[in-house]
Formats: sequence, C-alpha cells, structure tokens
Amino acid sequence: MLNLFSKNIGIYLKNYKQYSTKMSLNLAKKIAAYKAVDEWVKDKTAIGIGSGSTVVFAVQRLAERVHNDNLKVVCVPTSFQARQLIIENDLELSDLDRNPILDIAIDGADEVDCDKTLIKGGGGCLLQEKIVASCAEKLIIVADYTKDSKKLGQQYKKGIPIEVVPMAYIPIQKKIAKMFGGELKLRMAVVKAGPCVTDNGNFILDWIFDENTIYNWSSVNRELLLIPGVIETGLFIDMTEKVYFGMEDGSVKEKI
Repeated sequence: MLNLFSKNIGIYLKNYKQYSTKMSLNLAKKIAAYKAVDEWVKDKTAIGIGSGSTVVFAVQRLAERVHNDNLKVVCVPTSFQARQLIIENDLELSDLDRNPILDIAIDGADEVDCDKTLIKGGGGCLLQEKIVASCAEKLIIVADYTKDSKKLGQQYKKGIPIEVVPMAYIPIQKKIAKMFGGELKLRMAVVKAGPCVTDNGNFILDWIFDENTIYNWSSVNRELLLIPGVIETGLFIDMTEKVYFGMEDGSVKEKI
C-alpha cells in the first residue's frame, strides 16, 4: 500500500512539474509577445504574421489593440496556421501581392545566438517565413528564455531545417554531410505515415551539425543554397531588428 502511495505521489509530482514548466513557458511567451506588439504596432501598419506557439499570443494582443485602440492594420501570414490565426481573431487578411512591402514582421524562433542569427523552421514554415521577413522593414522576434543562446546548437538540439525538393533529398543529405559533417535526418510526420510535407509540397532535412565546430553561418548558408534541390534554409542571418525574450521571473530581456 505504501509503495502504491509513493508511486502515485511520484507520478503526481512529475505531472505537476511538467504542467508548471509549461505554464511558465507560456507566460514567458505571452509577456514577450505583448511587449513587442505594444512597442511596434501602430495605426495603418502592414504586418507579417509568423508561425508557432509564441506568435499565438502576439496575434491575441494585436486583436486586442485593434479592437481597443481602433487601429487599422493588415496582416500577411507565413503559413496556414498564421492565416487561420488572423481569420479567427477577425483581423484583416492580406498577401504579398497587395502588400509587397511590410512595416514589420513578428515571428518566433527556435534559437537565437549572440549575433541574432536565428534557427527557424521547427514548425516547417521556414520558406514562407523567410519570404515574409525579407519583405518587412523590421523583423521582430518574440520567444521564451529557452531560445536564448550564445551560439547555435547550445539550446536547440534538433538541428537546422533545410527545405528540399523531394526527389533530391538523398543526394542532398550526402552532399551536406560531406561538405560540413554532422547528420541529416528526413523529418517524418507525427500522425500520418511518411515524411513531413511543407505548405509548399517539399521535404525537410534536419541537419544536426557538430556543436564543437566553429561555423561561419553566413558562408554556410550561401553554400547550402547553391546545392541543386535546396529550396531554403532555417538560418536567418542579419535579418533581425530586435528580439524579446520572456524570462522566468516575468521580466522581458531585449536583444538589439
């Protein structure tokens, strides 16, 4: 009986810790997203809306600002998820045909290093995220404290996403491994059988690079993009204006 009680207590404590951590991360995401929206969104702003869990809070705050402050904004999504968020929050949906130049783009990141180089694409939307970011005057990143690193790979262990043409994924795997080392894994879908397919009908290779190697990420990115069949990488270099990290203590750390 005592052993069963101890086991149940152990399960409870484990579940509580996981729940507490999730709540802490969600709060960190929320405070970062709210501060970014409050500081950057003004009337008559064209906004790129990124993808991911932190952007959900940014869109919620944006909808509040539009309703409470009577702001006029248009929103360009980076993914199906972002499009649905815009519609569900009753914001004006636009696209790059109508708004080829954006005032800002608000997006999340899987990791941010000391130079504001980003790893993005954990959710599979890297190509459209980078296109929208490239059309924005300012790219604003919102994230929780677990995404803040001195160098890439310190926190995020899933590698750099690389979007590729399906027919070429095996040759590309071999070429990148030969050029830069590390391991490349074809990202598999979670529910459906087979590979993860992007909104653009492509595959994603996750490059688990050698953490002990010092990379010139700008050079690496250029060389990756020269490989036939590589569509885009999850490396965002020299694109970010400012990063907001929600911290454990409820404060927001800013990286300029």
